Amino acid sequence: MRLFRYYPEDFGVLTVKVVHMDLAFDVYVDHTRVVSALTAETLDAPIASLALNARDLDILRVACDGHSIAHAYDRGAAILTVTFDPPVPPRTRFTLDTETICRPSSHTLEGLYYDGSCPGGPPVQITQCQQWGFQRLVPCLDDMTAKCTYTTTIAADDGYTNILSNGDPAGPRYLVAPGRSVQEYRNTTTPMAPYLFFLGVGCYDTHRREFEYPDGRAFSLEILAKPGFAPDEPPERALDILADAVMWVHLFTGPEPYRDRKTRQEIWRLIRVRDAAKRAGDRESLAETREALAGLVATITPGYAYTGSVYREIAMQNSDFGGMENVGNTTIAANRIMPYPEATDPAFEYMVRVKVHEYYHNENGSEVTGRSPFEIWLNEAVTVHIENRHHAFFFGEAYSRLQTVLDLLDPVAGTLVLDRGAGSMPIEPDGFDDPNDLITGVTYVKAPEFVRMIETLMGKETFAEGLALYHDRFRHKNASTDDWIRCMEEVSGQDFTGMAAVWLKEKEYPVLTVAPSYDPAARRFTLACRQNRSPGGRPREFPFRFALADADGRDIAERTVRIAGEEEEVVIDDVDRPAFLSLNRGYSFYGKVVYRPPEDELYLQAAKDADIVGRFTAFNALAGHEMLRLLEDPGAAVSSRFADLCAGLLADDALMEEAGGQFLTIFPAVDDERFAHRYRALHDARKKILAAVGARHADTLLAVYRQAAVDLPSGDGYLEDEARAIRRRQRKNTCLAILAARDAPEIHRLLAGQFREAAAATDRLTAFGLILESSAPERLNILAEFCAASAKNPVAWESFLAVVAGSDCDDIVEILRRIESSPAFSVEQAGEQRALYGRFALNRKRSLETEEGRAYLGEVLRRLARVNEYSTARALDAFAFIDAMEPRHRVPVAGVLVGLLASLDPGEHPAIFNNARRFLLGAPEAVRAYEAEHGEIPALRKDTS
Repeated sequence: MRLFRYYPEDFGVLTVKVVHMDLAFDVYVDHTRVVSALTAETLDAPIASLALNARDLDILRVACDGHSIAHAYDRGAAILTVTFDPPVPPRTRFTLDTETICRPSSHTLEGLYYDGSCPGGPPVQITQCQQWGFQRLVPCLDDMTAKCTYTTTIAADDGYTNILSNGDPAGPRYLVAPGRSVQEYRNTTTPMAPYLFFLGVGCYDTHRREFEYPDGRAFSLEILAKPGFAPDEPPERALDILADAVMWVHLFTGPEPYRDRKTRQEIWRLIRVRDAAKRAGDRESLAETREALAGLVATITPGYAYTGSVYREIAMQNSDFGGMENVGNTTIAANRIMPYPEATDPAFEYMVRVKVHEYYHNENGSEVTGRSPFEIWLNEAVTVHIENRHHAFFFGEAYSRLQTVLDLLDPVAGTLVLDRGAGSMPIEPDGFDDPNDLITGVTYVKAPEFVRMIETLMGKETFAEGLALYHDRFRHKNASTDDWIRCMEEVSGQDFTGMAAVWLKEKEYPVLTVAPSYDPAARRFTLACRQNRSPGGRPREFPFRFALADADGRDIAERTVRIAGEEEEVVIDDVDRPAFLSLNRGYSFYGKVVYRPPEDELYLQAAKDADIVGRFTAFNALAGHEMLRLLEDPGAAVSSRFADLCAGLLADDALMEEAGGQFLTIFPAVDDERFAHRYRALHDARKKILAAVGARHADTLLAVYRQAAVDLPSGDGYLEDEARAIRRRQRKNTCLAILAARDAPEIHRLLAGQFREAAAATDRLTAFGLILESSAPERLNILAEFCAASAKNPVAWESFLAVVAGSDCDDIVEILRRIESSPAFSVEQAGEQRALYGRFALNRKRSLETEEGRAYLGEVLRRLARVNEYSTARALDAFAFIDAMEPRHRVPVAGVLVGLLASLDPGEHPAIFNNARRFLLGAPEAVRAYEAEHGEIPALRKDTS
């Protein structure tokens, strides 16, 4: 029985080399006529036929000059087969001409689809080709190795303000008929994989600025926003953030980013001086700065430089993805393309990240492209690694790394917990049903951690050299995982092939158990390490960084070792006895460490460790101990010592400035499997801890809250200032959340005050969420008021939906049904699906552990499956641990999936069907109990291949 629709063997070598595509699109409201001239060259063997991908197209004409051909279209298989008689000889170039019609969709967010309307005009139409959307536009070889150049001509309604495709404009836009105009593009510098093709016709507010490199080369940056969507300041700020990303990639990536660091920092400073002189019209200062920059940049080896004349970011209102690179035309979710006043702090940080991420794909993904969907991880993981470095540059290394660690450890949707779930797949899985199956936390979090581990073992400087070699060697080509590994091995002299074989092909992660010992006579410290084996029975290789620290938190010794065997021993001679151990510093490997020191040691480490991750993991361990104690004895009181620690950490100005309020994250989680998936009990234990801290330290928390609310003066730059403000808001709102756990009238007044007076969206959303979960008498009035206000703005609306869907209140299903029936809610909008349905699905204490929550979730999944497969598949992550839930919940939770499977045609919805099957197959106890009670589950017994 096939578990997947596609396997690696389905992606063979093409029989021809695609050279060029000359495309003409005649775009109308309900259809587009496409004329294509596909030029290809046979390889060392003749070809008698060529199978082109062609999905849901009307085939009008197929021809090939100089060749006698026949063609047949299998619409169900989405294949157009062209037969040559006689066969095309080896090493022969030919051009295949087709004329076809494609039609835009209102809900299939692949190929050509509607994305809103022009004010008083035609509908906006854009494309999404990742991974196989191009075949919905034109017959093609829709394969990542079919890289070629393009010329594109688009005819469309002259009412569109923008007609867009890849490449540089081949001249001005011109009229061809009354009401219709044409724009031509040439993408001839960088051969492009089909999934990177973009076409868009729409109405946008275009914001632009010149970008100038230190050596004087320049091109145009553009942001195309939805009409009337932004006041004056956000576009200017958004362009500045984009310009910073482009310049940062040039100065701080490439083969030598850590060499001449002071020179690079001085160039960075002078760029801002130059741009200020430009804006001020100060010609003298501009000339002097340009001369200084030219001299300085000539002394360094910079990184990637853009090759086009225009780089655009285009707002897309509806998409399965937050951003998608398209060679010169990056699409970004409209709600995340600018720093809108209604955007929350996490949305702001996402905006900063997505801009540099999609831009860096011009080099890593576009110029160098993976060979098949199984290499999507390679395109994305290296890009996320660079994105993380950029984020740390502006937000601080400690803050940025801690943010990633929290994403790893999050018990609701964190990568570590999902990586052990029933639906988890390896970085390079055995197979998949849809390429979107590969767009998960494994690809975007675990895979970058694998890249980071390689960097740790190589060293930053050597890693940069290896990455530059990879980009140079495979520029304008396709590369495999083995190609990337070989480049890293060649530069470092280390062996990574065995390490990659386990990390990339097996799921889950290592658990490293450590046992320290100290010989005072010999002054020798020994750390015995033992790791569990992978699901395939193999040990993993990874870097393990640790330190011995004294009672003041100073390092006595620090080591980074390569763990390779099941058992290792590390010996450090001539050292004093440590007061505590700082283990897995910086989260040096993707996994967990098992070490149970005395509580006194953990309290010392939480207060003193020089490594922010070590300090947090000590705090997290103490919080876990407290949670477990309360779960085992629900009548127990919260430890005053732990409550004092929480208040003391929040009052630590230096810690809060470095790490932000996120440091005080207390997860509703414990490692003990008896309680690990008892979601209501975990939530209640956490709330009890917060209430105890709030009751014991109310005055301290209020003082810190008021202190953090004071605005700071401007500093080094816009992003740097925003980063400081975000950290302070985190601190303030952490205090507020702790106080709110007491659910007292005076706290209700504090919450209402922040809700009504907040200047920042995050402050307002935080207060609203806490009011919704409280017993405040005005909670329903505030809910109605905030719902009406948020519905007027798509940015605010998406945030509102997510807060409500993730809340813990007895009337949540009733509230969600009321929101669904609102004219403001659109089930076709992917962003709204993720915010409302995706967030509720992961709210397991409500969605899985209550009868009405399960009934509602079942309805949602069945309805959503027919609208958006990707959103539905991601919501299924909620079912990752059915067998680990309390026995009383297993049968009814399994029943939700059984009902979903019964409602689906596996041929029409393979990704959802097979994912739901995998979750049930991963829960044998629940399945046995369900079948004993309700009979056999047909979907688990049939062959769905």
